[in-house]
Amino acid sequence: GKKMSLFKSIATFGGFTLVSRITGFARDMILANFLGAGAVSDAFFVAFKLPNLFRSLFAEGAFTTAFVPMLSHKLVTDGREESIRFASQAISVLTFFLTLFVILMEFCMPWVVELMAPGFASDPQKMALSVELSRITFPFLLFISIVSFQSGILNSFGKFAGPAAAPVILNLTMIVAVFAFVPFGETPAHGISWGVTIAGLLEILWLHFFLRRIDVSVKPQFNIRRLLHNAEIKTLFKRIAPGVLGAGVYQINMVVDTIVVSLVGTGAISWLYYANRIQQLPLGVVGAAISVALLPILSHHLKAGEIEAARHSQNKAVEYGALLSIPATVALIVLAYPIIDILFRHGRFTAEDSVMTARAVIAYSVGLPSYVMVKALAPNFFARGDTKTPVKYSIVVMIANLSLSIALMIPFGHVGVASATSVASFVSLYQYLRGLKKRGYWSYSAELNRKILKITLCSLVMGGVIYLGELGITWKFDNWLLLSYGIKIPLFAGLCILGVATFCVMAKLTGVLCLTDILKMLSSRGKKNAQKQA
Repeated sequence: GKKMSLFKSIATFGGFTLVSRITGFARDMILANFLGAGAVSDAFFVAFKLPNLFRSLFAEGAFTTAFVPMLSHKLVTDGREESIRFASQAISVLTFFLTLFVILMEFCMPWVVELMAPGFASDPQKMALSVELSRITFPFLLFISIVSFQSGILNSFGKFAGPAAAPVILNLTMIVAVFAFVPFGETPAHGISWGVTIAGLLEILWLHFFLRRIDVSVKPQFNIRRLLHNAEIKTLFKRIAPGVLGAGVYQINMVVDTIVVSLVGTGAISWLYYANRIQQLPLGVVGAAISVALLPILSHHLKAGEIEAARHSQNKAVEYGALLSIPATVALIVLAYPIIDILFRHGRFTAEDSVMTARAVIAYSVGLPSYVMVKALAPNFFARGDTKTPVKYSIVVMIANLSLSIALMIPFGHVGVASATSVASFVSLYQYLRGLKKRGYWSYSAELNRKILKITLCSLVMGGVIYLGELGITWKFDNWLLLSYGIKIPLFAGLCILGVATFCVMAKLTGVLCLTDILKMLSSRGKKNAQKQA
């Protein structure tokens, strides 16, 4: 089989995910402008979070982590035809059960919303609006789950671009919905909610096109009862079950945050939502890219018995994770306020909202590197078909997060809730490092330790330089964030460029980053293709 370069796959997936996150920000800026941070926006975010919560429970984590290794193994052992048949069976069984689940949820929606946002109970109108909007958005869950299976198939075949670009469709559809449907709905939120569900259908069509290009046709199968007795489908579901818990823990943490924070008062849900979006940018791009790219590669090595290669891939993944997340963390902490101010402070989003959101961003950022590292380490369990261990870890993390959230909320409000998430991430990382070592799957080398310390040093120097830069701007312009966009965006871009430049210089001095290596990795594919054609 062909070898995929880990760096290449991370770069492809990460690049497209970045585009999707940027369109996501455009979407959030437009939402902040039309919805602000009040009752309608709180209702809409609950309706938007609901299908997304279940999607992260089932789709993103559980299905892919159980399905991709099985499909990768099948490709190594049984070849293409068999693998595609297995994929069709899996999608059919899944669609059947999710359709039932969606119908059930539509009926139970009032109770579900009450569980999600107990703080709304005092406001019947807000409650009713949330229920109505959630009924509109919920079918999105079914569509997006089919999408995640389609993505899993494409990833197993080494195709990362199509699936990574799919979320762009959701963002663009929501943006279009704001302008197309909003004038006709009762509230702007109605039109945006319809946009969410329509986007799910569009994503299925989009990935169908990519599957056709590599000549994979997934045919639905209707003999569900017979499929449930199929040994492979049984194994898949056995592995999905713990994956649902495991992948969902980060999400359950977020829901815990929502529940706890709905008690802090109006606006707090929205502050945490926007702060979490900022933190999700590096986490989603870097963390997701690493785990998605690593999974089929590790599965392949382990199935073929290439233990050394598997260990090397794991080291690389952790190193790329550190290299991308530690500087991002430092930059987010130093620039939290300007970032939030520039992105969101307009329309109905006030200066006080900016300060509150920025504080949450700083609290979330501290935990960012450990979340990214966990994303790089978890595939080591999944590739071996072990979906149970990560779940046990996740449950511990969830309990830590919940108890800390409640303890820290009382003195620190929404910032306490965000800090609890960060502390929980360290607990999570500690468990993974210990668990992998104990089982002899992978352990932390002294060389990797040196690299991470050097990366941290470079990042701290970078943070210091950005901070001084910002002091300089403040000294020159007093409150520079009150200036027009035409002035403050170039100033902000200047700070970012200063940061990147400092990091690169430091990385060269400490020998963390060898630019020629990266250029070699990027051009290696070009060379290979040239050799193939020659």
